[in-house]
Parts: sequence; C-alpha cells; structure tokens
Amino acid sequence: MAPDVLRRGDGRPSSPVARIASALEMELRLTSRRLENLFVTLVLPVVLLLFFGSVPVLPAAATAAPGARPIDAVLPAILATAIVAAGLVNLGISTGFERSYGVLKRLGGSPLTRGQLLVAKIGTIVVVEAVQAVLLVGLAVAVFGWLPGPGWDPLVVVVAVALGTGAFSALGLLLAGTLRAEATMALTNALFLLALLLGGLLVPAHQLPGVLGALASLVPSAALADSLRIGLGTSTGDAVGPLLLLGAWAAGATILTARTFRWE
Repeated sequence: MAPDVLRRGDGRPSSPVARIASALEMELRLTSRRLENLFVTLVLPVVLLLFFGSVPVLPAAATAAPGARPIDAVLPAILATAIVAAGLVNLGISTGFERSYGVLKRLGGSPLTRGQLLVAKIGTIVVVEAVQAVLLVGLAVAVFGWLPGPGWDPLVVVVAVALGTGAFSALGLLLAGTLRAEATMALTNALFLLALLLGGLLVPAHQLPGVLGALASLVPSAALADSLRIGLGTSTGDAVGPLLLLGAWAAGATILTARTFRWE
C-alpha cells in the first residue's frame, strides 16, 4: 500500500476512518488474489460441507438423536472450521509474509498507524467470514433443507463468532509477529490440520478417547464448535462454559500478541 494512498488530495494526511477504509480495501484486494488462501477459507469448507452433509461418516452425525440428519451436526463444525481458517491461516500467513518482505516496516512511514492497520486486517477477516457464512448456510438450506433447531439462540451464535474471530486472529498474528514467514505458514497449516482432526471440529471433544478428549476440550476450536452447535440448536447444553473458555483464549492471545509482535 503506497503511503500517498493514505493522504488527501491537498497532501495532508486523511482522517483515521479514511485511512482504515483505504487499508481495508487494499487488504480485501490482496486477499482476493491469494488463491491458496481462498482455497482454504472458501473452497475447502464448501467441499467439507457438501461431503460430510451427504453421508453420516462423522461421529457427531452418526451418534445424533433419532431423526437428526448429518447436516445438523456438520454445519456448526464447518462454520467453526471456516473461522479458524480465516483467522489463523489466512491472516497469519499473509501478515507473516508482509512482515518478511518489509511491507509492515514501509507502512511505518505512512500516516497509517499500527492500530489502524490491525483494525483493517481484522475487518478483512470479518468480511471474509460474512461471505463464508452466507455461502455455507445458503448451501445448507438450498441443498439439504437445513433449518436451525427449535432451541437455537442467535445471541450465542454472534458471541461465539466474535470471540472465535478474536481468538484465532490473535493467534494468527502471534505466529506472524514472532516467527519467520515460512515457519508461520508451516505451523498455521499444521495447527489447522490438528484442529480438524483432534481439535473438536469434525469430532466433538467429548467423543475423543481418554487424554485426547481432555486436551481437545481445552482448545479454542472445540469451544467455538461447541458454542455454535448449542447456538444453532443442533446440540443441547449450556453455552456459558465454552464461551468463557473461548473468551479466555481471545484475551490471552491478544495480550500475548500485543507484547511480542515484531513489525520488522
């Protein structure tokens, strides 16, 4: 992003809102050009939804209550997967390479502050997640005739998405601000795979055996998936516990990132 983009026509710095809007527009353009990130954030969740929604191969779907369909258990898990992909993988990898290439250092000479840049980056993740939600829920309704359960709570869903976005965006920035770009890319992809297999996304934490189940119940991906299952009415239980755990991860990761992030 060129520094002159962040200035008014008379050469003076633009307002903070205008700077954030300009940075947000640029971040969205760059995101749309990263094909590998688009695959992880948009294509992969859709493929997982269509496949696992058609056949009851997930433990959560196979052990669902009588009359429940695979899509009832699958949609919350895939929505959680999409949030993890957007915050941890997309934001982490892109920021890591921007730091490696000196982009973040160059922006330090522009009127855009570091806080405004982070707001723009988080705003980009929110836009990506909105596209993900419309796409996944729309497919679930159109292809499988999905509807939320009778006890669904939209407030729980909104809070879960907000805390999940905060937690995984902070974790992505934590890795990007402390590791080399190549290490960030490898580690974020490894953590994403672990979250899919053992992090309570595709298999609920309480269905994992022994120690694996105990460990999975403490990670943010499991708390996010459980909160969405309860919020969308596809699972019974109290959402307070998972939301508190997710909030603790979001707060802890944000504080740690603020203290350790290196801009160059």
